[in-house]
Amino acid sequence: MVKYFYYVLALTASIFYVHNFTVLAQNKGNLVIIGGGSRPEAVMKKIVSLAGGTQNKNVKIVIVPMASSEPVETAKAQKEQFEKLGVASVEYINCTPENADQPENLDKIKSATGIFFSGGDQSRLKKALWGTKLLGEIHAVYKRGGVIAGTSAGAAVQSKIMLTGDEAVNKDSTAAYGVVQKGNIVTDEGFGFVDKAIIDQHFVKRKRQNRLITLVLEHPELVGVGIDESTCIIVKPNQTFEVMGDATVMVFDASKAKSIKTDANKNLSVTGMSVHILPSGGQYDFKTKRVLR
Repeated sequence: MVKYFYYVLALTASIFYVHNFTVLAQNKGNLVIIGGGSRPEAVMKKIVSLAGGTQNKNVKIVIVPMASSEPVETAKAQKEQFEKLGVASVEYINCTPENADQPENLDKIKSATGIFFSGGDQSRLKKALWGTKLLGEIHAVYKRGGVIAGTSAGAAVQSKIMLTGDEAVNKDSTAAYGVVQKGNIVTDEGFGFVDKAIIDQHFVKRKRQNRLITLVLEHPELVGVGIDESTCIIVKPNQTFEVMGDATVMVFDASKAKSIKTDANKNLSVTGMSVHILPSGGQYDFKTKRVLR
């Protein structure tokens, strides 16, 4: 009986250790999520720093440009930007779903300390990587402490619920996102680096508040984070983020809203939803859903 007790105790401790190791492993890395537009040098330097810094000979950044309609040209331009910042090893991958898992692609990611997703069309990027070992290796970079960065489409793809840019109800192309209606905003499953929020990009510049508000009212357990151009959020391992860049980040939180309703025309309404506009240097906690600074 005593032996059985100690066996159970040891097994429980083992399970606890493995579980907590997994949780910690999932949160070792950082995310730099840019809202599109120009990429300020300070933001790019931050990516390099989080990847290990220019003095570290093991630093390696891999650009993943398949969201772009011209992936090779895009990758070469971004490679040059990183090299000008002093990164000794910068490579890129241009693949299809059929050849994504070739050994040379997997080897590039296995030795990477940073990943950069280019802009373009997030659905195109997802199609190239979804269900591949290559995407698994990119997640492994994050788990072991690397940085996952991306801009525009490379930002949208990072949340578990991914905006596609399409609308289901509103068909007026001259008034994009002109309604706040249930079922209008088309989403897909993203890469899931962020699972407590829905990420939107080019936010204030392109007046995308309606589409993010719609999704937050449909998923009130998640916050909506709208990142403007030339601006990013840096998501730390403790699930807080800091704003960096030239503009602002908007946060929509309906988790404590008193009433979320849909009328006969599928228009959504809400009372008691929180809205925060955070400048560069502003901080937010995904876990507590509170502004820290």
